[in-house]
Amino acid sequence: MLDTVTNEPKYRRRLEESATYFITNRRFHAMNKKVLFAVLVTILPASAMAVDNVGGCGVGSKLFDTQKGLAPQILAVTTNGSTGNQTFGITSGTLGCTQDGVVKSNWKMAMFIDGNREQVARDMSSGSGESLDALSALIGVSDEHKPAFFRVTHENFSTIFRAEAGTEQVLASLREVLARDPELARYSTAI
Repeated sequence: MLDTVTNEPKYRRRLEESATYFITNRRFHAMNKKVLFAVLVTILPASAMAVDNVGGCGVGSKLFDTQKGLAPQILAVTTNGSTGNQTFGITSGTLGCTQDGVVKSNWKMAMFIDGNREQVARDMSSGSGESLDALSALIGVSDEHKPAFFRVTHENFSTIFRAEAGTEQVLASLREVLARDPELARYSTAI
């Protein structure tokens, strides 16, 4: 029997349609397998490196910072890898990344200073206060070293809070001031 539209035998058209479907479907599955393989090859080594710190540095490490387990680590690494923010963080020294090869997460301190800048400056200039006590707790200063922390930050207030200094500059200056003090040097690595 002939097809009324193409004037070809009907079985031939069906055969060509089946062959086209099979070839297209087969290419689609082969491509999906390649994409899945590429994703796994990318994610698995990265997730294995993220055992101690969730995602290293970048937005993913900030989103899943306090969570434990394999799933948050994989999600953090995937977030960092898929958005490219970790590379930006490393080159710019932001998002918990530094350019000295050491990964630090001082975003909590930065957020605290951003939100309480005036109070921290006031307390630091006077040598005591609630916000300065909270900052020392974020840094991890022990109770026995808090009087020294209050004294040193008070004495170096103008160095730490320079005019027009941004949050990152305040943290960097605080880190330098603590590193110079023999009693408080151990806390400079927490900033």
